[in-house]
Amino acid sequence: MQGTFYGIGVGPGDPELLTIKAVKVIHDADVIIAPRTEKKEDSTALTIATPHLKPGAEVLHLVFPMVYHQDTLTDAWAENRRVIGELLDAGKAVVFLTLGDPMFYSTYIYVYRLLKDAGYPVKTVPGITAFCAIASHVGYPLVEGDDVLSIVPATADEKTVEAIMTASNNVVLMKMSRNFDGIVGKLKEHGFAENAVMVTKCGLEDEQIVTDVTKVAAEDVNYLSTILARRRLP
Repeated sequence: MQGTFYGIGVGPGDPELLTIKAVKVIHDADVIIAPRTEKKEDSTALTIATPHLKPGAEVLHLVFPMVYHQDTLTDAWAENRRVIGELLDAGKAVVFLTLGDPMFYSTYIYVYRLLKDAGYPVKTVPGITAFCAIASHVGYPLVEGDDVLSIVPATADEKTVEAIMTASNNVVLMKMSRNFDGIVGKLKEHGFAENAVMVTKCGLEDEQIVTDVTKVAAEDVNYLSTILARRRLP
């Protein structure tokens, strides 16, 4: 009998923000996959989940190179697919840890598609996204009444960002280590900057909260930084 592959969202940083279901699945797993990119030696997702691992749990560290389209998956991905497939063929319950929510800007999405297409049973357990955690953490309502909220990756092209900021009341900006100065310029241009807050590594020991994004140097911005901003009221 094939094992089941589980994608588990561990939230933004605080180990207590995992759902009861996520904690149960992690504890009962045969193998925990701690993904990392080729640029990192550790796994933030594993650090968050560690308090919930059973003693002696098998942890498998796999490198997943960054990709932006499914058709650019590399040989490393093919090898990871083979390794995971062998575990599932052996009847193992395999957990893949991911920051935030598995279906939100996550490497897990590519793994999910690979395994689902191959016919393996896959289950996904949602997690708290960084922007939702930040909103509660700093007391920042995301939307009220008929507000329109847009979620924007800093990697988006300038025309897209321009259109979104023109149409939206509130914005969430992710992946802020890219094009930070350009994004801040757009926030100022559209009246968002004075009501913006940026939080880096929310819930982790080295968390940072910035209430004036215009005074931040681009080179100091971490990938795990998120900006919440609302348009200046008339």
